[in-house]
Amino acid sequence: MAKSSWTFWLGRMDHWLLLMVMALMVIGVLFIYSAAWVGDGLPVPGFYRRQMLWGAGGLVGYLTLMRLDYRQIASAAWLLYAIGLALLVLVLFVGEAVHGARRWLNLLGLQVQPAEFAKLSTLLVLARYLAAPGTQMASWKTLLTSGMIVGAPFLLIQAQPDLGTAVVLLPIAGAMIFVAGMPLRRIAFLLCVGALLLPVGWVFALSDYQQERVRVFFDPGRDPLGAGWNKMQSEIAVGSGGLTGKGYLEGTQNVLGFLPRSVAPTDFIYSVIAEETGFVGSAIVLSLYAGVMLAVGRAALVSRDRLGRLIAVGVAALLFCHVAVNIAMTIGLMPITGLPLPLISYGGSFMISTLCALGLVQSVFVRRIRR
Repeated sequence: MAKSSWTFWLGRMDHWLLLMVMALMVIGVLFIYSAAWVGDGLPVPGFYRRQMLWGAGGLVGYLTLMRLDYRQIASAAWLLYAIGLALLVLVLFVGEAVHGARRWLNLLGLQVQPAEFAKLSTLLVLARYLAAPGTQMASWKTLLTSGMIVGAPFLLIQAQPDLGTAVVLLPIAGAMIFVAGMPLRRIAFLLCVGALLLPVGWVFALSDYQQERVRVFFDPGRDPLGAGWNKMQSEIAVGSGGLTGKGYLEGTQNVLGFLPRSVAPTDFIYSVIAEETGFVGSAIVLSLYAGVMLAVGRAALVSRDRLGRLIAVGVAALLFCHVAVNIAMTIGLMPITGLPLPLISYGGSFMISTLCALGLVQSVFVRRIRR
């Protein structure tokens, strides 16, 4: 069979990865519907319909990138990176301001969040640079260049301000330079510098409301009706789910509006799932995420070259950070950061960028070394 046919590539793809991705997307649509539910006889906002459309568009991107050779995509990485930076600059000037933050661009009537696509283009550029034959991993120049590649989008995203999304770039870069062979003493140096800069970041990088979120994390009673409200209601929702939950569309924290509907379908969708399906449903969701990350890790292991390995590792780090931070904040183990849950939280830009990232992983997998 000709290698140019779709049948050939679909036959070589990781079908388990696709099935787990689809399962998470279905769970997302079901519980986005639930998060907007207010009772029998009342209209439900069309969030779930839009999520289905974004999911369909993301799957088109997923399959398209799977079919394309990741090495050809990486050859355009610097161009994609430049476009990503340009959009990040543009959003600071003409982006729509929501609650004092400029994170969205209105493109042909669609709300686009450039930071989500900038994460993917930064990942691609860093993978291409670290995989280049002339890159010396023991060199300070490599460390500095990697820092500059990540630093530019980091600063532009933080300027929106969106520290949560910006910080995700750091563990992605850390995982990639570690796998690429950066000496541990260099990585330890970076960690020490980061720790020393934390007080500076607190004073100059965090806005007042971001600092307040951290204070509320350490003292939940500080502002129970304001900044601490979402945190407490989320913990109540998760804790009240018990073993098997209260039942679909029966979550009282959600239906009665204690967990605000402005955040329930997005940042706190896991709280809705935990309340309505309990420990059992939460464990299923976590198992699906674990399966996805194991599949991405397998793609890294069987990759035919260093570039493919680094792309897969970067995507795995991206997914892990979002899942770990989102769930940790909903159960009170981390401050509220606004990071969505991959493939489940409501949002078009993140859904499409996540599926495109996973499509790149499939591109690596289908071109794996033949055994």
